[in-house]
Amino acid sequence: MLAPNFDAAHPLEIAAADYEIVRRAVEYVNLRFRDQPEVEEIARAAGVHPRALTDLFRRWCGLTPKDFLQAVTIDAARRVLTESGNVLDAAYEVGLSGPGRLHDLFVVHESMSPGEWKTGGAGLVVRYGFHASPFGSALAMVTPRGLCGLAFADDGEEDAALADMRRRWPNALYIEDPLATAPYAARIFDRGSWRPDDPLRIVFIGTDFEVQVWETLMRIPLGKATTYSTIAGCVERPKAARAVGAAIGRNPMSFVVPCHRVLGKNGDLTGYHWGLTRKRAILGWEAGQLCKDWQG
Repeated sequence: MLAPNFDAAHPLEIAAADYEIVRRAVEYVNLRFRDQPEVEEIARAAGVHPRALTDLFRRWCGLTPKDFLQAVTIDAARRVLTESGNVLDAAYEVGLSGPGRLHDLFVVHESMSPGEWKTGGAGLVVRYGFHASPFGSALAMVTPRGLCGLAFADDGEEDAALADMRRRWPNALYIEDPLATAPYAARIFDRGSWRPDDPLRIVFIGTDFEVQVWETLMRIPLGKATTYSTIAGCVERPKAARAVGAAIGRNPMSFVVPCHRVLGKNGDLTGYHWGLTRKRAILGWEAGQLCKDWQG
């Protein structure tokens, strides 16, 4: 396989190109995880030389392939759950701008009224555009009040991703406008823009219960995790873990509202609207960002 020419490429375009190889590597590991394949075997499955795979992973997330795979094993997930403890309580006490989100994307949010949601977005103008990201093509959707949607798509799946998002607010007016959405995508995926003095503005469009669940997700810091049952307890619906899971599955802002940090009780990745391969990749990428912070 020929390596792409990165001489004049934008960093996010490089990361998006890297993700195509990362995706193939992670998909192979998902199928062969019990065999604990070596880097050479994973590289063959991904179509690159082992050294190229190591360089690519270091560029993409700051970890070697071996360290990345160790960061996303079920044992690592269980350890994160144990170390996270009552992370939601702690995050609530310090607030979204407190130490619990020191390494994370800073966000301020508001919610549209139940009446606005019940109309299916009637009268709402949503501008959208596809952009390169470390996790494939990202569909950003914005309103005058802020980001309202963020989805992911592999090559050739862009139309399906857009149709999926449009079904959430079927009566809104959608305008393709990548110039309007590009600044949001850059802010989201460029860690240099994650500053508390200039937070990303987002707006929730959903039922009261969904918004309550999504607000709870915002309290899970980077490098931590929680479970569906814990979130159900936080929203005072301890017996409604299934309903909580459905609300998490309808989260319209992947990555920004970190539903990928919710795991099964035993550390299983469980479901993810944009695919378990991408969920594993995001968690590994975040582990790499924390590693960079600690080394820095």
